[in-house]
Amino acid sequence: MPISREFTPPWLVSCLILLLILVLTVPSQAQVRIKDIATFEGVRKNQLVGYGLVVGLNGTGDRIRNSPFTKKSIEGMLERLGVGNLSEDDIKTKNTAAVMVTAMLPSFAKTGSTIDVVLSSLGDATSLRGGTLIVTPLTGANGEIYAVAQGPIAVAGFTAQGTNASIVQGVPTVARIENGATVENEIKFALNSLKSVMLSLRTPDFTTAMRVKDAVNKALGGSVAVALDPSTIELRPPGKMAIVDLVAAVENLRVKPDNVAKVVIDARSGTIVIGANVRIDKVAISQGGLTILVEDRVKVSQPPPLSIGGTTVVVPESTVAVENRNTKFTVLEGDVSLQRLVDGLNSIGVGAPETISILQAIKAAGALHANLEII
Repeated sequence: MPISREFTPPWLVSCLILLLILVLTVPSQAQVRIKDIATFEGVRKNQLVGYGLVVGLNGTGDRIRNSPFTKKSIEGMLERLGVGNLSEDDIKTKNTAAVMVTAMLPSFAKTGSTIDVVLSSLGDATSLRGGTLIVTPLTGANGEIYAVAQGPIAVAGFTAQGTNASIVQGVPTVARIENGATVENEIKFALNSLKSVMLSLRTPDFTTAMRVKDAVNKALGGSVAVALDPSTIELRPPGKMAIVDLVAAVENLRVKPDNVAKVVIDARSGTIVIGANVRIDKVAISQGGLTILVEDRVKVSQPPPLSIGGTTVVVPESTVAVENRNTKFTVLEGDVSLQRLVDGLNSIGVGAPETISILQAIKAAGALHANLEII
């Protein structure tokens, strides 16, 4: 007698494996790494700024008459290079543009490393395409030079002009140089010399601060973390652990951040973002109004055929009609969830502008338990 064997289709096995993976990963999806919601003391970027000249433009640079600072900069640059005693008539080039150069100095950047820079036209140049930035020192807020930028620039936008028409795509007066600046001065900060390090939450919240503290203490033991306020948690390394090791161990721990219930409305674009913690008391909502239609028509009155002395007359006619849109109520029960709120608004067929008005009215009635922020 043949032996029967049960056969499981490969597609069913794949589905079961995928379902098992989804079930196992659901709890972790609501959690985020501490490094994504907080910053560590001393681990930050610094803004740099400088003033420079872009040369090599094809007649799209600053006009000397309208940009006196460009003229002074050209004179100063040429004097440093040994070219002096130039009259005003000698400096009429439109191939040069004055620019502001900005960059972000990463934390713990070392001498010799490179950073990206952004150039923005300061005068009336029409395009920076094809130009080269001349050596430009970049200073910090304290006035010290931390980097030097130079090199050919890349422009994303373009401009084209004909006899009677022109077109501009993007912003041709803003350019970028990848790895265009070299770090010449380091910011002195000895992280390992600290006895403790401060952890700062990007969004201050008491509940999130306590969850971070509990997660750190559970992972490292003892009282490594102490919450000082809703934004700051102090971390002290246990035993002989170095600060760098402590930061590396803490930043990858996962916590579930808590958020304030908020509704954000962008009235200009009609964008509405409703947080998951938003709750609404029991309310009845109706939205409607009158639609007034005004139509203008022109009627031409002509005399009968073969008539004598008749003239053609243009008679304007206007029609005004009032349309009353049928409205209906929808009832939202108490402690409404986000999904129930969306379903209720969709059931009365309202668009984004009407939804904004409804949310503002619910907030005015005291039934919306959330911060209503209009941007």
